Amino acid sequence: MSPQEQLAQHLREILDWHFSPDTGCPFWLDWAADQGWDPRREITSFCELRKFPHFEDDWLRFEEPERWVPQKYKGRPFNIFETGGTTGMPKQRIGWDDYKHDYESFGDTLSDDDFPRGTNWLMIGPTGPRRLRLSIEHLANYRGGSCYFIDLDPRWVKRLIRNGEHKQAQAYMEHVVDQAVTILKHRKVSALFTTPRLLEALGERISLPHCGIKGVFCGGTEMSPQTVRFIVEEVLENKVAFKPVYGNTLMGLAHSKKLTAAENYEVTYYAPQPRAVTRVVNPDDTDQTVAYGEWGRVELTTMTHEFFVPRFLERDEAVRCPPIPGYPWDGVGQVRPFGASKKKIVEGVY
Repeated sequence: MSPQEQLAQHLREILDWHFSPDTGCPFWLDWAADQGWDPRREITSFCELRKFPHFEDDWLRFEEPERWVPQKYKGRPFNIFETGGTTGMPKQRIGWDDYKHDYESFGDTLSDDDFPRGTNWLMIGPTGPRRLRLSIEHLANYRGGSCYFIDLDPRWVKRLIRNGEHKQAQAYMEHVVDQAVTILKHRKVSALFTTPRLLEALGERISLPHCGIKGVFCGGTEMSPQTVRFIVEEVLENKVAFKPVYGNTLMGLAHSKKLTAAENYEVTYYAPQPRAVTRVVNPDDTDQTVAYGEWGRVELTTMTHEFFVPRFLERDEAVRCPPIPGYPWDGVGQVRPFGASKKKIVEGVY
């Protein structure tokens, strides 16, 4: 079965699930009734998903979580995860096992030499209401280890920066890095997850290879080739494996193409299709996919039995990249905040 056929089959399965009274959630069943059409009958291929409007942020802010519970999951307690790094009412997504599936699939792609099994991990990043905390711990457990955590609050850092309190923001970052250095000096850790900025700050304080770190995977909105080269050659001293990832609470985890100096350390990500699909679309006409090599806005569609999100416009822009061996579908490259070429975006510790 081709990737296109697999995607179409998966889409039909997900639509049958979410729009059937026996299995679907109240939100989508009510939405279909209000719209007066049945996606199960009118959509047979992914391109026809354009019949849906863009998924709205406010649906996740102001709908009660129970409205998203599929009938088959009714009565089963759920996790509530928040997404987004700004203040105000957060977007909230419920879930049960999606994060486990996403991170097990990612864990299966990791080299045992770079991310040894049976060893411990350290996460330096937002915990609290984020899916990320449970996900990284599950990944460590799945590969036979445990995980230490250093928490941070990205919303607080962004608030400090917006208010011009740069010394306070720097002090907070130093506080986080201090805690990470303490753990690395006193505990055996071989794998690390953090953000690019925190990784750079950590590298100024301690030699990660000397501390026993074998592999690092790193999440953040923007990782330019210059940033990646600096991390690989200076921070990690060309001795530690580096694997950038692109993901969020709605998507799961997109894998990156192998980094090479010959390709100038450019990072390209491929979504975990068919559970999630990304398109790079024309911001002025989002029905249109841009040509390969052109910039556009990232559109995400998530399709699992727990959660269905059609055509969500991410806060990111990227270059559309062609398929590669192992990932026979489009990728996204040079990911950065949407509008970054025209205005300054506050990213805080990311």
